[in-house]
Amino acid sequence: QIMKEAKKTEVIVGIEPTGHYWMNLANFLDHYGIPLVMVNPMHVKRSKELDDNLPTKNDKKDALVIARLLKDGRFSYPRLLKEVEAELRIGSTLRSKLTEDLASIKNRIIRWLDRYFPEFTQVFPAFGKMALATLEMTPLPQDIDGKSAEELVFLYRKVKGMRAPQLPKAKLLIEAATNSIGLTEGTQMARHEIATLLRQYRLLENEIESVNSQLSEMAQTTMEYELLASVPGLGDATIVDLLSEVGSFSLYENPRQLIKLAGLTLRENSSG
Repeated sequence: QIMKEAKKTEVIVGIEPTGHYWMNLANFLDHYGIPLVMVNPMHVKRSKELDDNLPTKNDKKDALVIARLLKDGRFSYPRLLKEVEAELRIGSTLRSKLTEDLASIKNRIIRWLDRYFPEFTQVFPAFGKMALATLEMTPLPQDIDGKSAEELVFLYRKVKGMRAPQLPKAKLLIEAATNSIGLTEGTQMARHEIATLLRQYRLLENEIESVNSQLSEMAQTTMEYELLASVPGLGDATIVDLLSEVGSFSLYENPRQLIKLAGLTLRENSSG
């Protein structure tokens, strides 16, 4: 409608990127062959005082500033991800978020242990299979008190995925439980809390494993995979993250374009 009123035959849409809100519009315009470009938010911020010397911010003023930046050619074309590239970007972001959530749950488990079984980490410095089995079957020191190491090992074998609990660890656990200074009040809800945290921990572990598997399979379908995999120290996880950010290497004409993506635009400073 605006094109008809202004008697124009071509249009270019410019935006200041705001989170994820522009993506739907970009795909809609792409479907109709209308180009969409982005201006740097910092350029908008620095340009808005040129007319009135006021740092005021409102939609009308911002739109005018963006339009002027477009007129001067100060914009860039966003790369709309499609097919495998889109899958890798979404999957990589999902994996990153799941990993953050797992770390958060782990911290909550450690906080729980600090209150109810602070000696636990002396026996199990990391959350391995036996550590998780112990928290599932005997989370509190009083659950261990009175049991032999052999009884504990037999008990932990019942946990799914726990095949061979270590007897020496069970003995250390008994000693730690006997001398524990953990809280002894509110244990009913404490048991419920640790059981809930363990379910969330295992669920996130399984989800991360599933996402990693799918991402590795997708990455292997790209023409860049074999090239990247030949570089010592680059595993599938790193390759996925790299491809999710930079996309196909065929999009670049010069290595400096990749360096710029990393924020390393090398320049000479030769002024006296």
